[in-house]
Amino acid sequence: MEILQAATAGTLESSDVQITVLPSGELDVTIESDVIHQYGNHIRQLVTAALQRMGVQHGEIRVIDKGALDCTLEARLETALHRAAGKLVPEKWGN
Repeated sequence: MEILQAATAGTLESSDVQITVLPSGELDVTIESDVIHQYGNHIRQLVTAALQRMGVQHGEIRVIDKGALDCTLEARLETALHRAAGKLVPEKWGN
């Protein structure tokens, strides 16, 4: 999946996550989290696995976590990626 434009999904409310994706020549993931010391490695693994599953090889991914559950984080990431790719009917949704 190619990131064509900037896109965001999620909020900065408690128990949510805001994910912003931007076009870039390389893959760069930045994570800010209220629970980075406890779950930082897990969050990074989850994001990395989702990016691989979605076929993302290039892009700037900014994650601002406010204690979101895994399912919320993945849903927000997939939504932001599909918005950034300009896809209205995602072919890999939920895979």
